[in-house]
Amino acid sequence: MNRSYYWLIFGLSIPAFIWLVPTIWMVSLSFQPNDLLARTTSSTALGLIPFPFTPDNYIALFRFGQVPMWFLNSVIVSVGMTLAVLAVSTTAGYALARLEFPFKTPIIIICLMGLMVPEQAVFIPLYTMFSDWGWHNSHHALIMPRVAVPIGVFLMMQFFKAIPKDIEEAARIDGVGWLQIFWYVMLPLARPAMMTLAILTFLYAWNDYLWPLVSAQQREFFTITLGLASIQANFAQAEGLGRVMASGVVASLPVVVLFLIFQRYVVRAMTAGGTKG
Repeated sequence: MNRSYYWLIFGLSIPAFIWLVPTIWMVSLSFQPNDLLARTTSSTALGLIPFPFTPDNYIALFRFGQVPMWFLNSVIVSVGMTLAVLAVSTTAGYALARLEFPFKTPIIIICLMGLMVPEQAVFIPLYTMFSDWGWHNSHHALIMPRVAVPIGVFLMMQFFKAIPKDIEEAARIDGVGWLQIFWYVMLPLARPAMMTLAILTFLYAWNDYLWPLVSAQQREFFTITLGLASIQANFAQAEGLGRVMASGVVASLPVVVLFLIFQRYVVRAMTAGGTKG
């Protein structure tokens, strides 16, 4: 590696560190005593390294009985939504990219038009429809509105279009049907795009606040973001800033870990060709 490469890494590290400073500061504050934070929260006075160090903020947070239940609700909703989006987006994307059927072009146009509709615009009809069905205050009420995601269908459709048709034609010569081609040939090739869609869907589901706020009125069905927001004011007023920072770390840590584990799939989906799985 030449010297310019190291200078490039050094130059990129500076804005990256500046971007991470607020996150590091949040983690640092979450491990500091609240009586110290009551006197000052200045990064100059406290530093980015927590001293004195204490885990009391996290212990007190999880002693609040409903936090583990909210965490589990977020896991159920995020995983369920991710699996459902993958099932719908891959099948719809493959059909729109590879199969010929009546009204295919209008369906694609309608799908693309869905990208222009803000999700808040459909909250009232969704709320009314789910009320009529008696679905509110349930896990499936938090999952179902986000299953048919236009951006997911569009992403998978574009990825399947990039795969050479020779692969399908070779499989068809061997007498393989469309379902077998989709399951055994196309899905393995689409793994990078599927992982990217899965990560983005999980992040969206985990961080979602507005729809759980509308649909979940009972505290036992709160997600972690909604639940921590409901008690954050009490922590800020009575328990201290450290508890608020600890709640922020708890809410964001799973998605950070998930992205760090699977980030290579995101990079491959953005840079690799369609035939690289």
